Parts: sequence; C-alpha cells; structure tokens
Amino acid sequence: MRWTHVTRSAGTVAVTAALLGGALAAPAAADGGAHAERGRLTDLVNAFIGTENEGNTYPGAAVPFGMVQFSPDTGHNTGYDYSENHIRGFSTVHISGVGCGLGGDLPVLPTTGDITSTDNAAYAAEFSHDDEKASPGTYTVGLKTGIKAELSATERTGVQRYTFPATDKANVLINAGQSLHRTVGTRVEILDSRTVRTAITGSGFCQDTKPYTVYTITRFDRPFTTSGTWKGEQVTEGSKTSTAGGERNGAFLRFDTTKDRTVEATTAISYVDAEGAALNLRAEGGRPYDKVARAAQAAWEDRLGDVKAQGGGETLRRTFYSSLYRAFLAPNIGSDVDGRYTGWDQKTHRAKGFTYYQNWSLWDTYRTQAQLLSLLAPGESRDMAISVIKIDEDSGWLPKWGYGTVETNIMTGDPVTPFLTNAYQQGLLKGYEEQAYRALKKNADGVPPAGSAPVGREANKEYLADGFAPYIKGRPHAKPGDSDYDHGASATLEYALSDAMLGQMAKELGHEEDAERYTRRAQNYRKIFDSSTGFFRARDVDGAFTGPADPAQSEGFHEGTSWQYQWLVPQDLPGMVSLIGGTQAANERLDSFFAYDQLVKDPAKTAREVWVNGPYDYYNADKYNPQNEPDLIAPYTYLSTGQPSKTTDVVHAALTLFTDAPTGMTGNDDLGTMSAWNVLSSIGIFPVQPGTDTWGLSTPVFERVDLTLDRRYYPEGRLTVKAPGTSDSARYIRSARTDGAAYGKTYLTTEDIRGTRELSFEVGTAPSDWGTSADAAPPALD
Repeated sequence: MRWTHVTRSAGTVAVTAALLGGALAAPAAADGGAHAERGRLTDLVNAFIGTENEGNTYPGAAVPFGMVQFSPDTGHNTGYDYSENHIRGFSTVHISGVGCGLGGDLPVLPTTGDITSTDNAAYAAEFSHDDEKASPGTYTVGLKTGIKAELSATERTGVQRYTFPATDKANVLINAGQSLHRTVGTRVEILDSRTVRTAITGSGFCQDTKPYTVYTITRFDRPFTTSGTWKGEQVTEGSKTSTAGGERNGAFLRFDTTKDRTVEATTAISYVDAEGAALNLRAEGGRPYDKVARAAQAAWEDRLGDVKAQGGGETLRRTFYSSLYRAFLAPNIGSDVDGRYTGWDQKTHRAKGFTYYQNWSLWDTYRTQAQLLSLLAPGESRDMAISVIKIDEDSGWLPKWGYGTVETNIMTGDPVTPFLTNAYQQGLLKGYEEQAYRALKKNADGVPPAGSAPVGREANKEYLADGFAPYIKGRPHAKPGDSDYDHGASATLEYALSDAMLGQMAKELGHEEDAERYTRRAQNYRKIFDSSTGFFRARDVDGAFTGPADPAQSEGFHEGTSWQYQWLVPQDLPGMVSLIGGTQAANERLDSFFAYDQLVKDPAKTAREVWVNGPYDYYNADKYNPQNEPDLIAPYTYLSTGQPSKTTDVVHAALTLFTDAPTGMTGNDDLGTMSAWNVLSSIGIFPVQPGTDTWGLSTPVFERVDLTLDRRYYPEGRLTVKAPGTSDSARYIRSARTDGAAYGKTYLTTEDIRGTRELSFEVGTAPSDWGTSADAAPPALD
C-alpha cells in the first residue's frame, strides 16, 4: 500500500510509518535486479558516498528536505571526512556537498568521567568505521569510549539515543560555541532538570555574511543528576546560564547509568526564536528513538519508491539510489510548525498556504536538481519557488546563494532567473506568475541598492550598456562574497542565458516589448567571442580582449576555462556552432574536448585520467570537467550537432565516476547537483536548456525505470522509460517510441512528458541514424 501523493509533511511521515508497519523490517533481497520489488530501497543507499575526496556530503540523519541534518563532525571544514577517526560531536545542521564551512551548529557528544576540556577537538571520541552504520534517516556509531550513539530526525528535530557503560559519570556535552562557521555569540540556559536551551549567532560561508541566529531546545527523557555550564575553559557545576561572544560556550549534563544505561533526547531548532524551537519540539518531539527512526526510514522509502529501476548490477543500483537520496536532502524547510520564518529583512513573517524553504545554491542547482525536483517533487518545488519569490518580497531582491536567513553572494552570474523560469515553465507558479516576473525583471534590469546585502547582477550597468560584463582583475569587492567583475566572461554567458529564459517567460505572459529586449540580449554571448581564437574570451573595461589567448589558460571564467564554458549557450547552440565554423568544426572541437578517440577505447580510464584533475582543479584545462557545474550540459551538445550517439558515449563514461565508495562522488555535490546529474543521466532524460521545459534524451543505463508522478502536475501519474538489453556495449539508440508511436527527436518537452505513459528505446551495439536529422535537435529559443 502506498501513501497518496500529496505534498508531504511530518504527518505523512508518521502515517506512512504506520501503514508500512512491520514491512520495514523485511530483509534486503540478495538479487540486485529484484531488489526494488522485494526489498527496501533504503538498503541500496550508501550514505557514505562523497564523504572523502571533497565530495563534502554527510552521513547523518535527516528526512527529505528537513530543517535538521543530525550528523557527526570529524574535523573537516564542512563536517565529516571519512579518512578521520575522531568525532567531535553530533551537530544539527549540515549542507550536503558545499565547498566551505557551513552549519555544524550545536555539536553534542556523550562522554564518561570528569570533564577535562571544553574544546571539542580535544575531547573528540575515537571510532572505527567497523562500528559505524548509516542509512536514510538514521546513523549509528560505537565510540572507543564504550558509548553507542544513535541518531535520527524529524523535519525540525534531531533525536539521539546514547547507550553508556555502567557509570555514575555519564555526560552529554552540549557545545554552543563551536560550529563549522564563525560563531559570533551564544547563550546557553539550563531551564530545568531535563531541558537545555541555546541561541547561536553565526556568520560566514567562504566569506563573512550578515549574522543569523539558530535557536535550539533539547529535552532529555530523564533528569540529570547534575549539570553546569562552561565559558572558555572555565567549567562551573550548578551554573544555569552562560553567555559568550565568539569563545567556547556550552553545558554539561550528567546521568547515572549504573542501572539504566540509555539516555534519549530530542533537539528542536528554529531560525525564528526560542518560542519557535519550543513549538517545534512540542509538535514533533516526545516520541522514543525507535519510533522516530522507523518513521524517518518510512519517509525515505516512500520518497525513493517514486523511482523503481530494474536491471543493472548491484553497484550501479546503489550509486543510483544513493544519488536519488542526496538529491532530496535540500533545499531545507525554514519555517516553524506555525508557519513563521525569518525573512532576509531579519523580520518575522508567516508562510500561509505554503511551506517556506531556505538554503539556495542556485549557481549549481539550476542546472540539474531543480529540474529533477520539478519532476519528482513538484508540490515541494512549487513551495520552494514561492519561497524564493518571498525573499524578494521580504528583502527587496532575489537571492544568488542563500544560507538560512542571509545572502552569501557566493558564485556569480544570474542563477535565480533560470531557477524561477524553470518553475514557471514546469507549471509550478500558478497564481505567482506576474509577481515572479516583476522580481526577475527588476533583477535583470538593475542592481541592488548599495546598502543591501545582495550583489545581484553586479556588472549589469556595463552589461546593459556594452553587451558584456567586464573582467577587472583585482577590483575590490563592494560587498562580501564573489564578484561578477572577477569573472566577467562567464558572467556574460550566464547573464545572456538568463536573458533568454526570461524572454521566453515574458513572451508567454504577454510582455512583448520586454520579450524582444531580453531575446536580443540573449545574443550577447557573441560579444565575448574572439574570432581570432575561435573561443570566448574576457574583455576589459575598454572592450579589449584580455588575458592569455590560449583558451586553456584563459582568465575571467568562474571555476573553469573558455574550453569548459564554450557550450554554455543552450539558448542558441545553432548560433554558437555557426560562430566556430559549422557542424563539422563543432564536432571536431567536441571530440577534442572529450578526448573522444581515447574515450571509445577505454571510457572509465579516460574519465578518471584525462577529464578529472583534482577536486578543486578548475583551471588551465582544455578537457571536460565532470566534477564541476559549468559544463554539466556539454555532453548533450552532440544532440545539436547531429551525433547523438556520442552524447551517450560521453554520458556513460561520466557515470563511471559515481561509485559505491566514500570517494564515489565526482566533486562537491553542491546540494544535490551532481547527484541529480547522475539520476537524470541514468534515466536518459536531461534538462538541456536550464530554465525551460526541454529534456534531452540519451540511452538509459537501466532496462526499465518507472516514475510515479504527482497527478496534480502530471495527469497520467507515471512515466515508464524502457531500454531492453541496455548495457556497456549495447548503449546506442536505434529507435525510440512514445506510447508505441515512432519518435525521432532527441528531446521531449514537459508537455510531452505529461501526455506520455511510456518512452521506449531500442538499443544496439553500434551507432545508428536515429536523431541525426536536422529537425531532431532541441531548437534554439526565439
């Protein structure tokens, strides 16, 4: 029995758990091919994938899109590193796959004996991976101190159970003053013999931001025998309150476990105030650990069950479902159970008729994850899009990279436009179309006020006047975060892409003059094309091309080179192909970019030894970089150059980089961006024009995938993708059919998906002429 597909909530989690009951305890099937039918999909998820080699994921407990991510911190700046063997604490906030320190609020650690240090690096507990287990919704570890720690979560709470040795000095250390970011100030209050409250004000993500506050309340299942607080290194038994600036600040709680060895506690958080944390605790707390863990697992089983994949080996299935799991970790709920949330004006607002979400890595997620969620979680995606619109309504400007209640200005360009136009094109903005359009128009035609936090399109003045954002090396940043002037060439491409998407929205809403203006501006990518090199190139403030002429050594591109940005013109690939000399020249350049001759001989080796240079080695390269966002859509360019079989070759080679190991993430996951790339590419449908409703096609890696879709947005309620016999060798599309009718195009639209129940491919061992005709390619936007 499956839960009816509506926008999910904590209530759904609980009901689903009750419905599934004992079925959750069924043993996993040994046969990977039948696993989806007979076992639990959650058993296929390896939560440790990406925890080593800078994937920067976390293995801890969360529910889909939950406010709380209860996970161990081992000393890495983003939380957990598999190569470390000491845990400093289990903290309540983590962001999957970020590149800088963020979250880690309120690390809690069980200890025994006297308290000799207040520094979590000093009192960290040793552990072994042999005594560690993680699965969706739960995390368990045996510490060398003899303590077993178990974690689970609801949407707004983290639930912990500690099993101590027999001792009268069993401690729980609550450390308010040490986080993964910069802590500005903290307050710790022991309210009674079971309850501790904190307020943690922090700042920073890669660079300083405006301060924000996380409020927490922790309720234990039994009284402490004694307690106290610390400030700096001074520990005071019996103290009830401690306030500090940036120094260490916390509380210790002691229990007698000589008879009853377990201690359970629930921590609720809020970004609004202490009352919000208390409300969240009352609404979602009060349940024992085992019941919470079952409900969390049921929530994930329900979510993963919307995608049933058949075929493929065990490793392929594990990497696929692990990626699907990570794609549902963010954005995160930001409103309390009463609907209140803290807006970017730092005032309290109330979400009415929707759930407010936060944490927006838009430069990354607009390319893959936003589209995956629009397909598999359209109800939540609608609320997410409304939340972004509310940021403009509350604070006066749209976000670029938002964390919690503040703008960080990390990354460049204009990613919020394709994010919101995608929501519009997917039919998720009913009732908000004009409000979204007004916010996007303001963002596209101006810059934020000097006194506001966002930078928006920072180089818009020059872009609107000259058609390009200038590259100004060493220019002081006007606001904390990244600057479009540091990356003028890539900012120009990103602005032009966004203009194209906004032009489409304007046209459909009847704003004809705006549509014509934005559509003209979408051609501004041509302004930075250097015909003498045949590549994009940065221009200085006087309009002269600047930086090395060698495109592999180019400057002014954010986390990439001109080689890697050359295909970031999804709005007009025919125009781009014409610029570089036509289809044959484009295919020759694509073949060089992907090292295609080497690729067909040894795909996996080419991916690992030619494409990949290191987790953060973005520059000085003339090859595809599947570890980073700028050229995620590049493999699909062959769909527009008459060689769709090469798209499959490149995509399948890149998929080998995802493995069932801690190192199995290709680069930072960036809030599910890379994971979503894996999921979509494995299914065989990919958003080739981010910001529109166009999905490119390639050969699936599974023989069959059944997608359960929300009937409010997809009337058929499902989509089945079939590719009988697909394999490493039989990977070429010979023909395609939609509901039995022959289909020759290399793309579908969202409207096509809404009216299709089955997309099927006939595959073979050699390329065919399928999709090679001139009218088969995704069309340019006009």
